[in-house]
Amino acid sequence: MNKEQLLSKLRVIITPYVQNEEGLQNLNENTDFIKDLEINSANLVDVVLDVEDEFDIEIDNEAMEKMLTVKASIQVIEQKLKAK
Repeated sequence: MNKEQLLSKLRVIITPYVQNEEGLQNLNENTDFIKDLEINSANLVDVVLDVEDEFDIEIDNEAMEKMLTVKASIQVIEQKLKAK
């Protein structure tokens, strides 16, 4: 799965939690979930759970803490997929 496919799946996962629609339209690797998309920290946990379900991976607390941007999230997902 390439980065564009991951980004596309990630966009679908985060869309229900986004408070800033403009930020979602400009989604890229540098997008910050909290600052740019205004996703609150409780919903970030939901995003991580949805990512686990979508990609059939397990994300530990250390990896979860890194998942604050699109780029960091894609890196975590790629690492977990390779480790499967």
